[in-house]
Formats: sequence, structure tokens, C-alpha cells
Amino acid sequence: MGLFDKHLAYRDAYKAIQDAGADPFKVRFDKVISPTEGVVEGRPTILLGTNNYLGLTFDQQAIDASVKAVQERGTGTTGSRIANGSFEAHVELEQELAKFYGRKHAMVFTTGYQANLGVLSTLVGRGDHLILDADSHASIYDASRLGQAEVIRFRHNDPEDLAKRLRRLGDAPGERLIVVEGVYSMIGDVAPLKEIAAVKRELGGYLLVDEAHSMGVLGATGRGLAEAAGVEDDVDFIVGTFSKSLGAIGGFCVSNVDDFDVMRVVCRPYMFTASLPPAVVASTITALRRMIEQPELRDRLNQNAKRLYDGLTAMGFHTGPTASPVVATTMPDQERAIAMWNGLLQAGVYLNLALPPATPDSRPLLRASVSAAHTDEQIDAVLKTFAEIGAALGVIEPLKRARA
Repeated sequence: MGLFDKHLAYRDAYKAIQDAGADPFKVRFDKVISPTEGVVEGRPTILLGTNNYLGLTFDQQAIDASVKAVQERGTGTTGSRIANGSFEAHVELEQELAKFYGRKHAMVFTTGYQANLGVLSTLVGRGDHLILDADSHASIYDASRLGQAEVIRFRHNDPEDLAKRLRRLGDAPGERLIVVEGVYSMIGDVAPLKEIAAVKRELGGYLLVDEAHSMGVLGATGRGLAEAAGVEDDVDFIVGTFSKSLGAIGGFCVSNVDDFDVMRVVCRPYMFTASLPPAVVASTITALRRMIEQPELRDRLNQNAKRLYDGLTAMGFHTGPTASPVVATTMPDQERAIAMWNGLLQAGVYLNLALPPATPDSRPLLRASVSAAHTDEQIDAVLKTFAEIGAALGVIEPLKRARA
């Protein structure tokens, strides 16, 4: 019995993917030219799978701030904030986030995954109840294991099922923490947050919203789904990431709940992880300001998302329930999903291949993430390529392709 024998089924499945063409887990960019353009194996490639929603990875002000910080503060902090102290920029970033969200407290983590892992496992533990949307991100499920609270799953985007499960708890002791996401990362659907907030008000508990894919995307000022749904006062904790709309890496949590800052000395993933390096903090502060200053980026992003979503839907592809910057097309089977992904890559379109069990309904899908930096011409070129390859593989009908 070998150490990795328990993973042999995954090894064999991975090998089958590799044998079918390019390895989706080993795509190497020879060069990244812009937020939407790269070079893969010498081919000019449209980048459509990067989560670079506002295109700020190449924002000159963010680059300049990052360069200045690394020159003045060095390449890293070499330890956690509780051991090595905070740089002034760490505190500044937390203050900027708290101000942006209109909250009293903000806490910055080294990754978005770590933010969920640390916040959820610290807020609830043994004897408490963690009530999750069934399609929650892996970081949320991993946090539930670390925190050891009782995990109760409710049907995806189903407020009535949430209410039913809360009622079943009755007067059972322990805190209740409801966790949902703003935009779900696999198919881009949006939580019915107004209805979920109403359930929370009726039956009690705390509400945490992971706005990783909705920060900078939704809401009048880009604060996410809670702002767009008009329920910010009902949301006790907002978790998010810097690796999507802000073009960097890192995570955060903001809240108005009293005694929030005790998390800094009880949250193990925060206490025992090296803090963000100065260059990343500096670019993130600048990107946050740029996002606030340029609401037109959000408008452009949503226009681009609708153009891609409407185009794919009109051709006959099976798309998600709503247009959002995550545009997913469900494939009829794994063989054609892999072939379609390979065909798109060879034709100069890079996006994400998602296979079961990582997909919500156990069907393979191709996941695109749109950017404000995409041009109409790039999106139209992507649609043309989808039409040609989809028709050739029998994923869509040639008649629908021609009509598109």
C-alpha cells in the first residue's frame, strides 16, 4: 500500500485528460502582454480565464506604487504581523477597506483562501452551527473542517430550504452563521441575498457574504451583491479577495460586530502566516482607489459580460442562469469538453476547463471570466471561434451557428 494509492483514481483521470491534448493544469504563458492578451506556445492568445475583472493588473499607477514599495521596503515581511509587526501600509489598506465598505473593522489576510479559512474557523467552532449554501467554495468547506462547527448545508440559492433548516435547529444551543457567496465562481449565478437576509432577520443568526467575485462587479459603488441587493445592514461579515477585481493577491474581512479585533490574536491562519509583502499592499491600495475613481470600468465589464453571454446563448450553448463576468458553458460530456477546450486554446482563446467533481451539477463546463479591458473585437473573435469549434464537435447546431 503506497502513500498515494488513495489518489490513484484521480491520477488515472488526470492522465486521460493529458492524453486527450494539452494539459489544462500546465498551460504556460510565454508572455503576458496585457490584461487580455498573452502568448501561449508562440501563439497570440486572448485571455478569457484570468478573473482580471477590471483589468487592473497593468494599471500604471498600481505598477508604479508597487515598484516604489519594493524599492523602499524590500521584497517581503518575512513573518506574520503578530510576530514581525505591521508595516504602515498594512494598516492603511485596512483603513481604506473599512472606509470603502462603511464598516468599523477590517482585517487583511495573505490570500483570499486564507481569509475564509481564518474567519469562518474562528467565528464558529464546536457546539456552533455553520449553515452553508451547498455550492460554497472549497475554502469555505475547508474552514468548516478546521473550525469543527456542525455543518448544515442548504440547497443552492434556496432561501426556503435555508429557513427550513434553521427552524429545525429550534432552541439548540450554539451560534448560527449563514454563509453565501455574491457571485458563484463556477457558473456565475448570483445569490438571492435579499431573501436570504429576510430569513436571517426572521430566524436569527449571523450572515457572512463572500464577495470574492462580486467586489468591483456589483453595486452602485462596487461593494458587491450586498450593496446591489440593498441589504448591507443585514450582512455581519463580508469576506473578499484582492486577486480578482484588484489584480493582486490577498484577502480581507470587514465587519461592524463588536470585539472583531480579537480575531488578530485567536485566528490561527492569520497569526501563523507571513503577511503580504509591501509591493502587493501598495498595488492593492492603488487599485482600490482606481476602482472607486473609475466606475466606468464596472459598466464596461458588465457590457462585455452581456455581449459574451448573449452571443453564446444565441448560438445554442447551454449557459448559466444570468449574465455575469463569469460566463460558463456546460458541455454535454467530458470528451467534448476537453476537445472544445483544446480547440479553443489552439485557436488562440484561453479559458478554464472545469470537470466533475469540481462543477456544481457534475457536468463538465468551460468557464470564461470577462474583463473590462476586453474589446468588442476580442469578444466577437471569441464568439466566432466558439461557433466554429462547437459546431464541428456537435455541441451546437450549424444552423444556429450560421444565424449567430
